[in-house]
Parts: sequence; structure tokens; C-alpha cells
Amino acid sequence: MSNKDIKLVQLPSPNFVPERDKDKPLMLEVSHLGIDFGGLTAVNEFNIGISPTEIAGLIGPNGAGKTTVFNLLTKVYEPTRGTILLDGKDTHGMNTIQVNQAGIARTFQNIRLFDKLTVEDNVKIGLHNSIKYHMPTGVFRLPKYWKEEKKAHDKAMELLSIFDMQDMAGYIAGSLPYGAQRRLEIVRALATGPKLLLLDEPAAGMNPSETSELMENIEKIRDEFKIAILLIEHDMNLVMGVCESIAVLNFGEIIAKGTPNDIQNNPKVIEAYLGSGSINGGEKEGTLPDSSDASKPDAEQMSTGHLASPDAMIGGRKEES
Repeated sequence: MSNKDIKLVQLPSPNFVPERDKDKPLMLEVSHLGIDFGGLTAVNEFNIGISPTEIAGLIGPNGAGKTTVFNLLTKVYEPTRGTILLDGKDTHGMNTIQVNQAGIARTFQNIRLFDKLTVEDNVKIGLHNSIKYHMPTGVFRLPKYWKEEKKAHDKAMELLSIFDMQDMAGYIAGSLPYGAQRRLEIVRALATGPKLLLLDEPAAGMNPSETSELMENIEKIRDEFKIAILLIEHDMNLVMGVCESIAVLNFGEIIAKGTPNDIQNNPKVIEAYLGSGSINGGEKEGTLPDSSDASKPDAEQMSTGHLASPDAMIGGRKEES
């Protein structure tokens, strides 16, 4: 089923989810989330609900606070206010490790691999939650060590096969092309066994062919692993093509939620991206381009593949997303 055919239904809470998940508890429920850096409010009244098998998008101009939201969800930053429920469990008081063990995994806007280790070892590091031997077992190479290492190898190869990277298992991660490093970071995140996968600009640096393949693989990951996915992305073709629901962030607050069609025609979204004027690149004036509109990009998309807006400063530093 195309994401254009997905119907969102409203829950008793102020959230909309795909109709297939309407009777399931939310995987992620965020209420009144906010953070202040000194006297500056970077995120405020952020509310979102994501169902167990939903692919959701979080978009907005540069500096809107999107990556800050991811840092709040994963406890890189401690929220100033608000509640984060993961599969019904409050993450208040958890640190980043505990949040990961509870079921949230992420990739980063700037790739963070272990450059000097092999591709397989990077994935095995992500498997640490499931490895079941202690240090003495590893030091003395007891039978359980070899058994667990064999399981880790097999699982790593299985995960790498999602992106047809199994033949690269012995390569040094830092030697891979940029797009392959992006894919490896997604595989490593999957290795932690998440319930919710956060992807921060997964298509950055990819060519159109790689982006199209990524779109298919995001759906494949959701279907095979039965997990929820929340992604930040500037490539509107990817967002409109794969996301079932989209939330738009501007100056730290959500200004719109809905299906790709809803967002594409929302005047507040158009204004947030490009001001009050119309967009020349949509299929009609005053719309964002959809996944079928790749033949008619605007000038900025033609050069970068991204929708752009002025950068913003958060907490005295440039917030890249």
C-alpha cells in the first residue's frame, strides 16, 4: 500500500496514527516536551504520538530544533519539562544507555562510527545488549565465549545483508564511501534491537539511486523488524514517499501534523520553509513537492536536493537541524 493511501485516525489522546495501529498502545508518546538553554527556549510544547509500526517524519527549516528533539528523546539532553513514554514506560531519570536498553536507537546527523574497526565489529558493538558472557569468559576463551561470538557473527552478517553489505564485513569502516557509512550506522542501530528507530538525515550525502534504495529499505526494516521509525530529513522526495505521518517543527514548536498530502498543502508549512511567497517547484503553486515530483525541483533542490532556510542559533551554537 502506498503511503498516500494511509488513513490516519484520531486516538482519545490528541494523536493521529495509521488505521492499522488504532487498537494498539502507542510506542512513543511525548507530552509538553521542552528544553531551555539559559534564557532561550529551544523546544517548547512538543507533543507527538507514534504507533508500533508507524513510519513518521519530523521536518522543518534548518535550526528548527529537530536534532534537539532527538537529543531529548535519547537523553543526550535532559528535558526542562514534559514527559516521554516509551512503550508505556516513563523515561524520566534514565540516562542514554538505559534509554537504548529500553528500546530507542538512533543514527546521527554527523556519522559516528568506529573508523578504525571493521564493518562487522561496528555491528557487533551494537549487539552488546544481547551478548551473554562475562569478562572472565572472554579473557580465558571459555566455550560460552565462542558460542556467543558465533551468534554475534551470524547476526551481524544477517543485519548487513539488509543493505547487501555482507561482503564488506572485513573492511575498515572509515574506508567506506560516505553512503555506505550512512547505511552501516543504520545497521549498527538495528543491532541494539530497538522498538523505535530514530534516523537523523539518513539520506544525507546519498545520490538519487541510493536514496530510492534507502526508501525501500526503511519500509523493509519496519516490516521485518515490526518497529516504529521516526526520521528527520530534508529530502522531501524521501519524506513524502516513505512517511505515513509528518510533524513540522519551526522555532522549536510543532506547527502542523498530518499525512504527506496534508503537509504538502499546509500554508503554515509553506511559509515556514520559503516565506509567504509560493513555491515554484511544487506540482502547483503553494505546495511542497511530493515523491512523484522529482522532475520539477526548485532551484535550491536542483543544486542540493534539500529544502533550505536560514540557519538558527541555539544555545550560542549553530543547531544544524
